[in-house]
Amino acid sequence: MAGRADSTVLAGARVVLPTGTVENGRVIVEGTRIAGSAAEGAPTIDLSGHWVVPGFVDMHNHGGGGASFTSGTVDEVLTGIRTHREHGTTTLVASTVTGEMDFLAHRAGVLSELVEQGDLAGIHFEGPFISPCRKGAHSEDLLRHPDPAEVRKLMDAARGTAKMFTLATELPGGIDSVRLLAEHGVIAAIGHTDATYEQTVEAIDAGATVATHLFNAMPPLAHREPGPIAALLEDERITVELINDGTHLHPAALELAYHHAGAHRVALITDAMDAAGFGDGLYQLGPLAVEVKDGVARLVEGNSIAGSTLTLDTAFHRAVTIDRIPVGDVVQSISANPARLLGVYDRVGSLEPGKDADLVVLDADFGLKGVMRKGEWIKEPQIG
Repeated sequence: MAGRADSTVLAGARVVLPTGTVENGRVIVEGTRIAGSAAEGAPTIDLSGHWVVPGFVDMHNHGGGGASFTSGTVDEVLTGIRTHREHGTTTLVASTVTGEMDFLAHRAGVLSELVEQGDLAGIHFEGPFISPCRKGAHSEDLLRHPDPAEVRKLMDAARGTAKMFTLATELPGGIDSVRLLAEHGVIAAIGHTDATYEQTVEAIDAGATVATHLFNAMPPLAHREPGPIAALLEDERITVELINDGTHLHPAALELAYHHAGAHRVALITDAMDAAGFGDGLYQLGPLAVEVKDGVARLVEGNSIAGSTLTLDTAFHRAVTIDRIPVGDVVQSISANPARLLGVYDRVGSLEPGKDADLVVLDADFGLKGVMRKGEWIKEPQIG
């Protein structure tokens, strides 16, 4: 029966810590946090043959469970959050899509309340400050240049909960907007961009620190025009988002990013939309109609990929079993790195005493078996 584990020892699993994997390890939960020692007589759950890893941290997510973070009611947003929690994402940032400025400001107000009460870790504005040449599933009629005054309007509407803006930094006002965001401790992410290599370097020097879904919605890597991909991969100041759903990226592209940037600079994300954890059918992504067929979301008009139906347990499983990335590297990419970027690594992102008891239990084949958030089982492992 799901509930809070006031004092519990999870024993016998392979436990992935920042220092490496501990065989036959123990994680001690006291109330909502991880403890360094167990109370006498604390109940023990035998997780032999399983893995225990930190709860996943998704810094780019538009919805799930049939609910949209961009347009849903508070209850619908909570449904989306709950859906992703059931798939191991214990910390989640809500991403918007391009819309009218007043509408986005209103949504920021709605979502900020959920941040303040601890359901979300922040807000990510993806659009409207992006390139019409690389708009993807964004309404071209609503795109605009990244005017610092308008960026500031959305920051103010979010009441300190804005964590990231995706910008086409080559557009007028782009560099000044990057500087504004950096000055206020908000992540400036380069994405949906048609920038050259040189323009991308300029944005990084101005303070940009993230590549929004690297490879997607940007010029491809070419030998005489390396474009943004080369600049983003080569610079140690940049963390690259990757959507590992088997649709957005060829496995060789994922391998290239891991090899060139290193696991310490990769953040695995979902870029999920409403259909994640829900199923095929017709949906809305902002003002645009989306059809999900065989788990792939595409615009009804134009056929562009429209986010994903990915959950992070699937991204983890693919990374380890298909892409053959070491488990410790995947944990770094799916938990620690995004937690650091979001400024919450003191509380989440690793299994260390004093941090929130946010963890995921996986079986020997890396299938999801259990999810705990702040000491409470969201999905209790059925062992034996």
